Order: sequence, then C-alpha cells, then structure tokens
Amino acid sequence: MANERLRGAILASGLTVEQLAERLGVSARTVERWVEAKDQRRPYRRFQYALANLLQRDLSDLWSDEQTTSQTAEAGRAELVRLYPHRAVVPKELWTGLYSGASRHFDLVVYAGFWLSEDPLFFRLIREKADAGVPVRMMLGDPDSPQVAQRGEDEGIGPAMAGKIRNALANYAPIFGVPGVEFRLHSTTLYNSLYRADDEMLVNGHVHGVGAYLAPVLHLSQVPGGELFSTYAESIERIWEGSRRITSPRLEGEAA
Repeated sequence: MANERLRGAILASGLTVEQLAERLGVSARTVERWVEAKDQRRPYRRFQYALANLLQRDLSDLWSDEQTTSQTAEAGRAELVRLYPHRAVVPKELWTGLYSGASRHFDLVVYAGFWLSEDPLFFRLIREKADAGVPVRMMLGDPDSPQVAQRGEDEGIGPAMAGKIRNALANYAPIFGVPGVEFRLHSTTLYNSLYRADDEMLVNGHVHGVGAYLAPVLHLSQVPGGELFSTYAESIERIWEGSRRITSPRLEGEAA
C-alpha cells in the first residue's frame, strides 16, 4: 500500500521527486519506491530525518507508526544515565563494572585506550567473558594511518599517538589468540571512543586540542524508543566492518 502521507507531503512542499532525490543524494526511483512503500519499504533512518527536514514535517506525519519528535527526544533523555565533564572524573569501577555485566556484547573502539591496557582487572574480564562465550571485539587505530597522525596533531602529542597504540598492542599480547577475542585496526576518524557492554555504553568525546581524558563522557543505557544509544551502536558496527583483523601485536613491516 502506497504511503499517501508521504505523497501528500511531497505535493504540499512544491518540490518534485527529482528535486528531493538530488538534495538527498539518491535516485528519483528510490524516492518513488519510498512513496510506493512496496514490501513496506522505507528509507534508512538518516534519510527519514533528512526527508522530514526537507518537507518540514515530523516523522510521525510521514510514517504513522513513528514516534513524534518530542517522544523521541524524551526517550533520548531517558537513555542518558549521567554526563561526566571529563573522563578523569569517571569512577574507575564504572569501566570494569560496565564490562563485568556483558553477556552479549563486549566492544572497545578507541585509538589507543592505553590506560585500559595497563589494568589487570580489565584483562581478567576479557578472559572471563570470552570463556563465557561473549564475543570480545577490540578495535584500535591503525598506527600508520593518516587519521591517527591527525589525532596526534589534534591532541598536541604528534607521533606519540601512534606510539601509544603500539604500546597498548604490546600490553595486550597475552590475550592475542584467546578464543573469542578478536583484535582489529581501524582507519576511522573517531569523534568518540566507545565502550559497549550489552545495553550500556560509555561514550568519550574527542575534543580538538585536548586528550580524551579531559573530554566529556556520556553514560548511556538503551531504552525502548530511544535512538541515542542505537546511533553509537550502529557506528561501532560500521567501524568493525571496515577494520582489518590482526592476529599479533607485532604489525606487518615492524622489526622482530
């Protein structure tokens, strides 16, 4: 059944399907399929919001089963457990407490995260969760990538950023090869370091000119109808898919 709400909003906007498609960066046929709604087809989330913005409508005006903007915003506020002004004031036990509850997801997305690589309790948690069948996914920055070099410049430490990654990998040497633990290197411009355990997450922002330990941290907990947690969770999946697996802390091309 066609989405008459969407069709009517497009007509009322005065924009043609071709104009909408051009502004959204998709084909006109794609927009037509959204209107036709065959097989309940609808845009990806980012296109839903972009389309609603262009048409100056609420999502619930275009898709009847969507929450209103105010409902989504309220759910997002419920997802925020606490905001810390910078990582240095986050209670140390929160990091390990977060991962100790993991039963389905144990994800780490950082450039170096060197401080955790020196924590014996974190190592013990990795082994315990892997033994329990929880997939442990460790994503660190590729020390040879331009993104890591740029982050080093942004923090004011230059090449030391790549050195921190190599040192962290060396620290993790004892858990390379542990069944259920996988290390990958990414070449992503990270705007946040992400620490996920099931439906809880710590999001450490990256701020130009300061180290991550001085940047804010969001403690999030997923709730029905919320989109804040899922936004970061989807980012983790994209980074994972675009990263390359490594089986040793000794990277290709480095001296033995």
